[in-house]
Amino acid sequence: MTQTTTPAPAATPPVAAPPAAALTVRRGRWIDGWDPEDGAQWRTVGRAIARRNLGLSVFAEFLGFAVWALWSIVVPRLPLAGFTLTVDQMFWLIAIPSLVGATLRIPYTFAVPVFGGRNWTIVSALLLLVPTVALAVVVQDPTTSFGVLLAVAALAGVGGGNFASSMANISFFYPEAEKGKALGLNAAGGNIGTAAVQLAVPTVVTLGAALSLERAGYMFVPLVLVAAVLAWRYMDNLSNAKSDPRAYGVAARARHTWIISFIYIGTFGSFIGFSGAFPTLLANQFPEVTLSIAFLGALVGSVARPAGGVLADRFGGARVTVLAFAVMSVGTVGAILALRAQEFGLFFASFLLLFLATGAGNGSVYRMIPAVFRFGAGDDADRARRAKAAAGCIGIAGAVGAVGGFLIPRGFAVSTSQTGSIQAALWVIVGMYAVMAATTWVVYQRRGSEFGTTVI
Repeated sequence: MTQTTTPAPAATPPVAAPPAAALTVRRGRWIDGWDPEDGAQWRTVGRAIARRNLGLSVFAEFLGFAVWALWSIVVPRLPLAGFTLTVDQMFWLIAIPSLVGATLRIPYTFAVPVFGGRNWTIVSALLLLVPTVALAVVVQDPTTSFGVLLAVAALAGVGGGNFASSMANISFFYPEAEKGKALGLNAAGGNIGTAAVQLAVPTVVTLGAALSLERAGYMFVPLVLVAAVLAWRYMDNLSNAKSDPRAYGVAARARHTWIISFIYIGTFGSFIGFSGAFPTLLANQFPEVTLSIAFLGALVGSVARPAGGVLADRFGGARVTVLAFAVMSVGTVGAILALRAQEFGLFFASFLLLFLATGAGNGSVYRMIPAVFRFGAGDDADRARRAKAAAGCIGIAGAVGAVGGFLIPRGFAVSTSQTGSIQAALWVIVGMYAVMAATTWVVYQRRGSEFGTTVI
């Protein structure tokens, strides 16, 4: 019997992966052809470039937040340096950097597409020399007028603008699938600058026999120069990083932009406002306590921000935000009770709880923005319009939310001048948290709302 064999089928040749889009680097570290959504490009060269720019961006933004918060830890020590200031004046010096920083956030966002992310990081870092050197000069003369002090404090607002440009720059480097994590790390790294300055300055200015407040400004000079040099040497500009100014127009016409901005005043505004006022509150209410512990509040809030985003991914941003406002209310009421009893332990623990919730709320509100604007049916044009509105909303909400850093210290000043205590202001804040929580639930969580059962 003749045995026949069937030849084995030829092996199917593997399908070659599409080649990565070519990148070219021009003079001035301008990169052409950047596309983070190109999987091959991202795996081969893109991820490493993005991570390098993220790390240096975090460092520069960290210094920006530190300079923005610098007066919060300097102001309580001005009387020890011979300055005669009223409580109202002290809270003005704490509040004005937040107002200026909030105002600068939108123009700083547009600076990245105009000048390039690397170039603007260099410029924005070097601009920090102006408020820091100016502070070092004026705090050496106790006869300096309040007007001059206020003007120099306002200069620190440039540090608040750095957040917007840094976030805009990093958003261009990462694909959509990894953008949330990258921006969360960038934001948290910057926020920690507030805690770091409140930890470092009390030590630096008291080294030696006498109080030397000018060191609070001069200590930043070498750090700023290092940040600028590193950005010049290792960061990149993306030629296709374009920002559409019309996104702000689309967002400004969307009612959810203003609802979310109002909510963000309660979370980020509370974080930056309480961070600025906390050292002065400790000095005024519990003068026997060292100010060096004030940094813990801002640190807790900064670390909690990414955790809030993670919880929002799992349970929904609106739910986490409502819970954050509830915890913030508990912390604020605890602080009121502690002031009545003059109990420092309860006061400090209440504020740490408050900071923890503000940080988590910051992360959850930012997670809500794309979810809110992505909701709904429509064609490609509708989806593109909603995506544009979401991008604009992030910028507007960031700017509006920072205004809380001005409102809270000014509220404490008014409350103190009218009642002799900050307790009235704290009760108003509790009421605002209740309104903001109710707004979040009614608009984004209630089953009868336009979002129905959708998790926002």
